[in-house]
Amino acid sequence: MASDSTARLPLEGRRILLGITGSIAAYKAAVLCRLLKTAGAEVRVVMTPLAKQFITPLTMATLSKNPILVEFFDPENGAWNSHVSLGEWADCYLIAPATANTLAKMAAGIADNLLLTTYLSARCPVVVAPAMDLDMYAHEATQRNLRTLAERGVRIAEPGEGELASGLRGKGRMAEPAEIAAFVGDLLGGPSGEKKKSLAGKRMIVTAGATIEAIDPVRFISNHSSGKMGYALAGELAARGAEVTLVTGRTSLPTPPGVERVDVLSAAEMYDAATRAFEEADGAVMCAAVADYTPERASETKLRKGDGEMTLTLRRTRDIAAELGARKGGRLLVGFALETHDEQAHAEAKLTKKNFDFIVLNSLRDPGAGFRGDTNKVTLIDRAGREELPLLSKREVAARIVDKIETILK
Repeated sequence: MASDSTARLPLEGRRILLGITGSIAAYKAAVLCRLLKTAGAEVRVVMTPLAKQFITPLTMATLSKNPILVEFFDPENGAWNSHVSLGEWADCYLIAPATANTLAKMAAGIADNLLLTTYLSARCPVVVAPAMDLDMYAHEATQRNLRTLAERGVRIAEPGEGELASGLRGKGRMAEPAEIAAFVGDLLGGPSGEKKKSLAGKRMIVTAGATIEAIDPVRFISNHSSGKMGYALAGELAARGAEVTLVTGRTSLPTPPGVERVDVLSAAEMYDAATRAFEEADGAVMCAAVADYTPERASETKLRKGDGEMTLTLRRTRDIAAELGARKGGRLLVGFALETHDEQAHAEAKLTKKNFDFIVLNSLRDPGAGFRGDTNKVTLIDRAGREELPLLSKREVAARIVDKIETILK
């Protein structure tokens, strides 16, 4: 079954560098190597010295059809194993299993073995598949290291839950080889390494960033949104061939390639721009952090400080997402929900009330998620159920969201 599924992965002619560290899960690397080879990839293997205690280089050499690299040089003849050349050779550097020790060294930039020096030299996408006991995985030091790596663009194949080598049950079990192989196949995305123009001919709107609601010419009401998630989505949609209109609040981010950008300031301006663009669109992704309230009237001159308290009267802004939901017909509409409590219930209520096809939930209680950062941890919720994604870079989160958009549009 696994071989049949991986045979369809887009790995034909791909060069995968498989890194193996000293974990009991190293036995799974043999199966993983075979799946990658079956899918058409060329595989080379680099191991840490401790990894040899768990699986032999002879096993991996037989499966990969290539010599195994462990040391910086061969002591028999002095032949040098160049970490620079390895990093240049690979289309993907996959470290599976990745121990807590190796993850910590990667995050700190330590280079005391060939596997780690190759990581620092790699120019290709890097994927890690963590494997460790549940307490080690849950420890704040490990979670911080994973967040650091994700912020630097390292992809994380989330570990599963189950029985561990300690005899305990919990999260920390390395993802199954077929899941990791599929993860790499999705990442590389085809023979050219580029996403197919699967959304060619589709017109999409993305709203992004924060709105600014003026109190006077000096002061305003806003929020912490940087626009990074929305811009990543706009870029991903455009990369797949869609015609994208990005309706954006104030931000310092550059416009993604191939995207038409419409700059707005207030919630009212975003309402006008988004509803106008939606008339000719096939769908919209509502990622902006739009103010729910705005000052009833903005002063034309700077308000002076007085001796007492000042009362600011606010009125409700128009709900852009609800308006598009009422107009959508057969078109696609995706929403976002950033919550601090009762996350699931609030997101499901918005899904129904605003007529979304699905909603992207993220919680400010999740480390690495939310405003300004380069990572996010989200759950995709539709009427059929929910899919919780691991902590990923916002670029990778955007890719997963657009994958779901593609499925719906098809």
